[in-house]
Amino acid sequence: MYTKIYSATTIGVQAYPVDVEVDLSFGMLQFNIVGLPDAAIKESKQRVQTALKNCGIKLPERKITVNLAPADLKKEGTLFDLPIALGILHAAHILDMPQDFLNKTLFLGELSLDGAIKPVKGVLPIAYDAHSMNKSRIIVPLDNAQEAALIKNLEVIGVSHLIELIAHIRKEKIIEPTPMSLPHASMPPREIDFEEVKGQMQCKRALQIAATGRHNILFIGSPGSGKTMLAQRLSSIMPPMTFDEILETSKIYSVSGKLENRSLITERPFRNPHHTTSQAGLVGGGSIPQPGEISLAHNGILFLDELTEFKRSTLEVLRQPLENKTVSLARAQQSLTFPASFLLIAALNPCPCGYLGDKKKSCSCSPQNIAKYLDKLSGPLVDRIDLQVPVQAIEYETIGQKKVISSAQLYEKVEIALERQRKRFSHSLRFNAHMSVSEIELHCILTESAEVLVKKAFERLHLSMRGYHKLLKVARTIADLESSDIIDQTHVQEAIMYRSLDQTFERNHG
Repeated sequence: MYTKIYSATTIGVQAYPVDVEVDLSFGMLQFNIVGLPDAAIKESKQRVQTALKNCGIKLPERKITVNLAPADLKKEGTLFDLPIALGILHAAHILDMPQDFLNKTLFLGELSLDGAIKPVKGVLPIAYDAHSMNKSRIIVPLDNAQEAALIKNLEVIGVSHLIELIAHIRKEKIIEPTPMSLPHASMPPREIDFEEVKGQMQCKRALQIAATGRHNILFIGSPGSGKTMLAQRLSSIMPPMTFDEILETSKIYSVSGKLENRSLITERPFRNPHHTTSQAGLVGGGSIPQPGEISLAHNGILFLDELTEFKRSTLEVLRQPLENKTVSLARAQQSLTFPASFLLIAALNPCPCGYLGDKKKSCSCSPQNIAKYLDKLSGPLVDRIDLQVPVQAIEYETIGQKKVISSAQLYEKVEIALERQRKRFSHSLRFNAHMSVSEIELHCILTESAEVLVKKAFERLHLSMRGYHKLLKVARTIADLESSDIIDQTHVQEAIMYRSLDQTFERNHG
């Protein structure tokens, strides 16, 4: 008595088909699971047996062997409980399932001891790849049905209990498929708004540039000057997520088990890890690697407050993801790549005491201490940050200002500039910060005076080629915000203004 049930697993954000083969043979009652299962899968035999018993189903005295094929693919989690249970019922002729039904269906779910079907991780990427596995139907826990229903032309059956599923298969009580629900792409409610931030016009302008061109940004200022408050409001001037972005981001949260009560991630993530976060916590890791903070910030914002308090080795691992928009993790058994296209906002104090350059309080740090403090940041990492913005403490008179620019006002120009970018890149999902060298040469056309200014900046700031290209990209975004096709001298001047740390590193390391 042999049968095969179809399921799948995830490695990274990719889905892989798994055949759940069940054989019942004569002999003493035994229950063996093979095929590189982890501890959670090995324990499923207790969950499955108890769940079937509590559902009033008595199994025949047989030796049960379950093989999860391919046997050389390492598997983890509890999502095979349901296909194992159904495989046993089918092999024992307790539940009859037509072969055509089995061939077109994927089964996922964890069983409680009473037969309830609990949610599992990774349903969305499995549903996304179901068609490539030649499956047109997926049976999942009811709590996972909404995320699976995002995929077109896929019949999604959400079930809450094993008895309910058996009744559906026997056509005693049909469960209606979960209707496909496309997310509504609109601006998220602005619960926090830039109008709550008094003054700081240069910082707001820099954030407007960052939101438009996806330029990484660093705030440098004394404690209490408003760096965190400004960073938290960047999402209020970023465009709504596209369908593809929602899908990409939700897949990451699905495999991480972080969707919780949400079926999808429809607002741009804002991740703010503490400075004690480990390297694995930031980029991802584990024996079977899981996404880290930089992947959870995919298509959103990664905010690193108190940047110099992070371990230097932890910060250095950001260099490759900032360039490639992915993070690759190599382990003894496998190598995985997670998406990591995030907008980095970092904030730091200018010196150990925090008051270097402050108008109200004098700095008590020696030049040696300041140099040692900034040495925690490597030149190559700073070189990957497009906008470096000083944040000054505001004056008392500024607090009473009644006319303050709002997020909606800032977003007006962002929206116009984003449309220019869409046309530039043939309506694809691209931003100025992601331009290749050939695209920079094609789209960053300078006036004569602007070219002279860029040459001076290149020589005086000792820019690397990366720094030079970033300068042109920022100038291109500034020109877009001013609805200009050609980069003029004023656009370059403003872009140069955001390279403040280049001079600082030159003084400290010169």
